[in-house]
Amino acid sequence: MRLFVTGSDTGIGKTFVSAGIVRALRALGREAIAAKPVASGCTEVDGIYRNADLDALAAVSSRCVGEIGVYGFTPAIAPHRAAELAGVEIRLAPMVSAIERLGARHQDLIVEGVGGFAVPLSRSLMLADLVRALGMPLLLVVGVRLGCINHALLSTQAIRAAGLPLLGWVANRCEPAMDEAQASIDAIAERVEAPLLGCVDHGEDALHALASRLLAASGEPATPAGVHAFPDVEARP
Repeated sequence: MRLFVTGSDTGIGKTFVSAGIVRALRALGREAIAAKPVASGCTEVDGIYRNADLDALAAVSSRCVGEIGVYGFTPAIAPHRAAELAGVEIRLAPMVSAIERLGARHQDLIVEGVGGFAVPLSRSLMLADLVRALGMPLLLVVGVRLGCINHALLSTQAIRAAGLPLLGWVANRCEPAMDEAQASIDAIAERVEAPLLGCVDHGEDALHALASRLLAASGEPATPAGVHAFPDVEARP
């Protein structure tokens, strides 16, 4: 399976979901790995740019940060501006090459984007251009918080307008105390022409169920014989 994980906004749990999917796929006996080609808010350690997101993805992938990232920038700002300040231009070729190398060696590859979907990477390059070059379907992570209906609908419209395949979306309850959270999830589900593949509230069972649904939606073969498959659960708690 090849999958690009994007978000309805920044700080809504893309890394939590991406890492959880990889962890769940590995529990199913599959060779899964994650990559994050662009990251802001990094610290340089021994010549390698790293941050909490890269560290989390590297840990579940059993790889070093340098293997799963391509561009890293110190300021925690939009990547195109961080690159400008560093005197760097983010280009497609190095990212596509690195991701293809990873994909050639693994059964499942989860690529996490940066920020929301409609994010510029340079003056001439958008995140959508990277997704298109990789030829991967998208999974949209929606952070369930105030404003999420608007962000989710605008994000899905932008994905459709770009002509990219949206495999489905995930509701991540990143603010557990939000009033009427389920009503917001229902409102999005009624208006988005893509399946709700799971509701995540930082529970491992939900992530295992999500991984199974993603395999099914991607048309992947069943779990290998002898490997324990976690039971499916309802998409909505």
